[in-house]
Amino acid sequence: MEDHPPQTAAAQQARIRVIALGDELLAGAGDARALGWIGRAVASEQDPSARIELFVSALPGETSAALAERWDTAVTERMDAEAQAEGLLEHRVVIGMGAADVTAGISLARSRLNLAKILDGLERMRVPAFVVGPPPSLDRGRTASVRELSAAFEDVCARRRIPYVDTVAALEGHDQWTADLARGGDRPGQTGYGLIAWLVLHGGFGTWLGTS
Repeated sequence: MEDHPPQTAAAQQARIRVIALGDELLAGAGDARALGWIGRAVASEQDPSARIELFVSALPGETSAALAERWDTAVTERMDAEAQAEGLLEHRVVIGMGAADVTAGISLARSRLNLAKILDGLERMRVPAFVVGPPPSLDRGRTASVRELSAAFEDVCARRRIPYVDTVAALEGHDQWTADLARGGDRPGQTGYGLIAWLVLHGGFGTWLGTS
């Protein structure tokens, strides 16, 4: 019987399935490269074996209330319990929280409860979560409301020791972000999505994935 070469470290490592939930920004709407920020972030952490799998579930204009109603189905449908049980696959969930709660008039207290419901459910499933907050708008009044919403989301995550990326704090007044929104009608393009991806990567995304 011939001896077989030992498996490489990469071959022995379990695949990582990233399930991403969010709105049109998660889907990369307006991005000429159709990558969005999540595609760019994952690509930066990908290895030659393509160990990371990305499954995106995005709905345009989704509020935290709507996401709280569908998250469990969206996640469960994209999980492979058998592969996980065999140690071949790990699951992670990225949540891109949008600013639709501002438009819908949802109170901050209700927004907090909606996110808490999702995160507590993922904790019960023992699936690690990573949350990215809504970015600023060209409208200063709306951005002020988005800032409050983001702070509420961040507090929910902090209480559960879950990574949170505050994009509004970093991008408000940023020249490149503002110029990109102006070109896209208050929606980011390649530059804007690249900036969000940079924030995500520097917000501990690789450490959370276990890839860097």
